[in-house]
Amino acid sequence: MVLETIKEKGYEYIEVGEGPVIVLLHGLMGGLDNFEKVIPKLASNGYKVIGPVLPLFEKPILKTSIKHFSDYIHEFLKFKGLDKVTLFGNSLGGHISLVYAKDHPEMVDGLVLTGSSGLYENSMGDTFPRRGDYDYIRKKTEEVFYDPKMATKALVDTVFEIANNRNSVIRLLTMAKSAIRHNMSSDIPHLDFPVCLVWGKQDSVTPPEVAEEFHSLFQRSDLYWIDKCGHSPMWEHPEEFSKILCSWLNANIK
Repeated sequence: MVLETIKEKGYEYIEVGEGPVIVLLHGLMGGLDNFEKVIPKLASNGYKVIGPVLPLFEKPILKTSIKHFSDYIHEFLKFKGLDKVTLFGNSLGGHISLVYAKDHPEMVDGLVLTGSSGLYENSMGDTFPRRGDYDYIRKKTEEVFYDPKMATKALVDTVFEIANNRNSVIRLLTMAKSAIRHNMSSDIPHLDFPVCLVWGKQDSVTPPEVAEEFHSLFQRSDLYWIDKCGHSPMWEHPEEFSKILCSWLNANIK
């Protein structure tokens, strides 16, 4: 499907379907199109899917933090008139979901996390000394996936452009420091709602032991594995991911 965004009141977002609300939160290096093959499955299973485009590289440095984007999501949900949602976050989007759930537990029905930061991750930060080397950036982008062919030229071009834009690099590094400061290991045990963890067995950014640690810390979580899969299961294996997620949602989110 082609994702058509709505622009109003300074926000840009997608909205598809009717039913309990699932809010998508994307990561630093990937936008809402990472979810595009899962969105129609959620909508056809009786859920409303809303996904804001996060202005991760547009905010002033002082507002480039996990906490700020948690606040940004809260303002967005108030703008949409929502009072209960399930947050579905990948990578940095998962981390923002965790901070939001800690700050506003009354707003959260459940969490879906895949390749989420929040405990620790292997970032692309070490690539910056070689950010002008296109082949190196391509290789690092390929490593995010199990199948290197997922790293299309368009995606590599986007990552290369980010890595060679001084303002974007500064914000990447600022966000990385914010992520380290916002380690969630002591907060997660206090979050009391259902959590779905879907992880790629070959995730090299947030490796399988991260998923296992999340699973051990949450009060109520289910952990599912997808084989031959890297950091973005909903993108690499949308059919299998959708089947897992819709089954879990139907059992846990009313």
